Amino acid sequence: MMDFYKEALEIKDLLIEVRRDLHENPELGFEEFRTCGKIQEYLTKEGINTEVIARTGVCGIIQGEKESISKPKVVALRADIDALPIQEKNNCSYKSKVAGKMHACGHDAHTTILLGAAKILNRHKKDFSGTIKLMFEPAEETTGGAPVMIKEGVLENPKVDGVFGLHVTEDLQVGKIKVKYGVVNAASNPFTIKIKGKGGHGAAPQYTIDPVVISAQVVLALQTIVSREITPTNPAVITIGSINGGTAQNIIPDEVVLKGIIRTMDKDDREEVKKRLNEVVKGICASMRAEAEIEIEESYPCLYNNDAMVDIVKGSASSILGEENVTNQKAPSMGVESFAYFAMERDAAFYFLGTGNKEKNTDVPAHNALFNIDEDALPIGVAIQCANAFNYLTNE
Repeated sequence: MMDFYKEALEIKDLLIEVRRDLHENPELGFEEFRTCGKIQEYLTKEGINTEVIARTGVCGIIQGEKESISKPKVVALRADIDALPIQEKNNCSYKSKVAGKMHACGHDAHTTILLGAAKILNRHKKDFSGTIKLMFEPAEETTGGAPVMIKEGVLENPKVDGVFGLHVTEDLQVGKIKVKYGVVNAASNPFTIKIKGKGGHGAAPQYTIDPVVISAQVVLALQTIVSREITPTNPAVITIGSINGGTAQNIIPDEVVLKGIIRTMDKDDREEVKKRLNEVVKGICASMRAEAEIEIEESYPCLYNNDAMVDIVKGSASSILGEENVTNQKAPSMGVESFAYFAMERDAAFYFLGTGNKEKNTDVPAHNALFNIDEDALPIGVAIQCANAFNYLTNE
């Protein structure tokens, strides 16, 4: 097997340069025009054909040149490219130059790792048959660019067989990865509930239909869906994150708006919770003479890893880092991940790359104004992604 880690270390300075340039110039979802251009510029320089997809995303193609006696496979490597609306508080030399925007979730590192993997894999195209697709996804932090990319055909022509993705994590030391079989991330369904009552004077509640009191009952009742109707061993959460209504202490308002989100790990639970949320809210409102308008959005699905794909990741990482540094993720996360859309369509594996280093202050949680990564992780990520793609295409 090629020594992908050695080759990745040889381009470490370039990786750091690319990552810092991206970090200094963060762009939000579907606004990543500079980032898109830089990705295309880099890949074109390597002789890799590219096309823009999903407005600001990029798809690159590396065609293997080795003859194959069986049908050549197609593997995709994915990175997300957008930043977050956060004002950076780090004092590093490559601090964000854009007010109110920051790569606070490591997508600058993900993009850099995929560009580095592209460079190395393109060198070795004579050593494998089949095709490698390089998928740079926009807007992962918002609505997800993945469904748009899929709709526009990123998994077709040629048809992708398997997909690998990674995410940096500060809770794991540099030089380690973690991966999980089965479900990795939750599905989410944001919702809005508008409770319409009848306003009036706070001193005369008998002439009103108080949506504030009704909202209080709704909030409490919704929690019983998880605690009393979902199997206790199946993780699920209903969160009310926003309650808005009223203008003064002594005025009962006409309506109150609740906003929240459902998170589930099981497809059947997802449908059941949505159904019961509607029934519970409408039932309470009807019993108290109010009306309810409910909107439940279809957002990110659960992320499911394929067992055979996870085996490839573990094998690749073990050969580079040693088995002792490849850990099993014990429990799924209630967070969501846009990679789930790709995993719904094809065999996939998503894993976590350690970037934590307390001495370098890279142990700050993501989505924080002080988030940063240990750049020693960049060549590790490049090497593992190279090995994943190569092993997938060459293993019979």
